[in-house]
Amino acid sequence: MYRRYGGPEVLELAELPEPKTHVDSVLIRVKAAGLNRADAAIQAGALDGAVETFFPVVPGWDVAGVVERSGPGAKEFAPGDEVVAYVRGDVQRAHGGFCELLSADVLTVAHKPSTMSFTEAAGLPLAGLTAFQGVVHALGVQPGETLLVHGAAGGVGSVAVQIARARGARVIGTASPGNHDYLRTLGAEAIAHGEGLTDRVLSLAPNGVEAVFDTVGHGTLATSAAATRPGARVASIADPGAPGSTDVFARMDRADLAAVTALAEAGLLSVRVGAVFSLEKAAEAQRAFAAGDISGKVVLDIG
Repeated sequence: MYRRYGGPEVLELAELPEPKTHVDSVLIRVKAAGLNRADAAIQAGALDGAVETFFPVVPGWDVAGVVERSGPGAKEFAPGDEVVAYVRGDVQRAHGGFCELLSADVLTVAHKPSTMSFTEAAGLPLAGLTAFQGVVHALGVQPGETLLVHGAAGGVGSVAVQIARARGARVIGTASPGNHDYLRTLGAEAIAHGEGLTDRVLSLAPNGVEAVFDTVGHGTLATSAAATRPGARVASIADPGAPGSTDVFARMDRADLAAVTALAEAGLLSVRVGAVFSLEKAAEAQRAFAAGDISGKVVLDIG
């Protein structure tokens, strides 16, 4: 947990009372928790002044674990059920996922796909919701269309590729050359970022693409604008307010989370785990995550 804003140095290991289970909540014994840029930003003070702060904060938005008990209004989950949850631990909620026991609102919980380990499943909720809401709701990608995904090998981008492929779309994905083989395993056609991007896209899709999903930002959308068809739909998670683009921010939606886990259960969606750390090494995990050298999700194994 942390008692003040900052980087990995403010994290401390501590004992807190066991959380209470409310009428519409489940008590989860956490097996693994995923790291995300959003909770690192909040820990650093991104919302300072915008929301009321309640320290200490247990960070962590993505959780996979086992139900210990459920409240009377959460009958869809029973002790022993393996679950994932999108809990958004931040300055307004004292208990995120970097813990052994977590009380989570039943509306934020879904059954864990049996196809995934706990460490894999811990990387699914935030990335899955963001990608699903971008590809399905914001862009409405349809069978036979071509989707260009910027940052296709990242946490959100790789899930977006798989969701679009499951919907029958063709996907062109930008990534560094070292990730091209990985993208091909997901069914995407891989190309490099940078100068000449438009020509590379048009060499694969001469008439342009119908949709673009940007997870990179920094003006990336402008570099590929000439590779889109007239009327193309564009969405971004990384370039808020970009002209002609729909902003995508993950929101908890029970039906969307269930749709994401169903794709994983059907073997149509996987999560690449790049590094696993123990709870005691959460600060080290944050440093490794911030360095950006790990391909795949960074996850805490809480056991």
